[in-house]
Amino acid sequence: MIKRASILLLLVQLAVMAMPASIVASSSVNTSTSAVASSEDGEELDALHHSANAYYLDFVPFKRVQLPRIFVVRHEDGSYGLDLFGSTASAILNGHYVSEVESHGAEDEGHEEAADDHAEANVEEGGISLEQLEGHLVPPNHGHVVLDLSISRHLFFAWISMTLILLLMTRLAGMYKRGVGRDTAPKGLFQNLFETLIMFVRDDIARPNLGDKTDKYLPYLLTAFFFILVSNLLGLVPFGATATSNLMVTVVLASFTFVITQLGGTKDYWMHIFWPPGIPTFVKPILMPVEVLGILTKPIALAIRLFANMTAGHLVILSLIGLIFSFANIFGPGAGFGVAPVSIAFALFIYFLELLVSFIQAYVFTMLSALFIGMAIEEHHHHDEAHADHTADAGASHGTSGEAQPAIA
Repeated sequence: MIKRASILLLLVQLAVMAMPASIVASSSVNTSTSAVASSEDGEELDALHHSANAYYLDFVPFKRVQLPRIFVVRHEDGSYGLDLFGSTASAILNGHYVSEVESHGAEDEGHEEAADDHAEANVEEGGISLEQLEGHLVPPNHGHVVLDLSISRHLFFAWISMTLILLLMTRLAGMYKRGVGRDTAPKGLFQNLFETLIMFVRDDIARPNLGDKTDKYLPYLLTAFFFILVSNLLGLVPFGATATSNLMVTVVLASFTFVITQLGGTKDYWMHIFWPPGIPTFVKPILMPVEVLGILTKPIALAIRLFANMTAGHLVILSLIGLIFSFANIFGPGAGFGVAPVSIAFALFIYFLELLVSFIQAYVFTMLSALFIGMAIEEHHHHDEAHADHTADAGASHGTSGEAQPAIA
């Protein structure tokens, strides 16, 4: 079971691997533009910037570690190529790409000079400014980026989650192969902790919804549960990032639930969608679009719920910390120091609340996935049940009249 869960985890991660980097590339310039719009004294804190995706690991105030950039490019002559760079800086400094932020320019000469001074003051160790680092890279010629496969921050931490789970589950599987926990009682905190979580997913989530088919779908449910849980917890580590706060990651996870649900759907499941039983015939064409829409809204709700909850918690924490800088800029340094204890206390409270939310969101996603799959694989016996109910009603009415006759007589 654990081996199958590990294999499914690899498949999930292969799908997650490309999507965040390729799709976020088109939207990263929007978030980065607002991020670099901080004050020149550097005392503002942009919550969206710190929680957004990027192509570097942020260890500020120490340094930023740039991640590799990979592009599938269509050249001007129509040919295709693959460009590989060790970092954003190497792609820009070698002249192969330019940052789209550079081409926006300023509205007037005064703004342009201020922007140049600001860029020079924020030159990174790689020789480029923060604006260039966070900008959208495009070829300087007439080429076109077909697919951006660059490694992003969220993708990097998704890989870390995958690696941790594989290592933990491989060790756990080895213990069971040796008979520890199978022939004897579980040994140690490690095995007891993970056996408790696995038994919880199996007995409290999978079996109530899947019944006899629990073993078939349990590896996927375990994979989803532990991947979401580990990703959520990594986002609470200093300098970490939450892969599940990226909408593309949650969309991939929800898509797996959607595909598994539809592939496991029974004949009764599809009949309920395209020809709902037990209602007048003229109403069925009206309900069919509603049922089809319901199929699509379930994975959308799964993706948005996980993404919104994990993003909101981090934004609240960063916004509370940002109050210190806001008060300092508006009312002076004294106000910043005065509000700091309150802001930090509330931020710590939200932080510990986020620990609870990390487990809750992993549970909710797994439980709803099991529920949706269970609804699709359930066998319905409408005709038999209707016939049994009709027979029971007829027998009850006959028995009632039979008992009433002697009294009337």
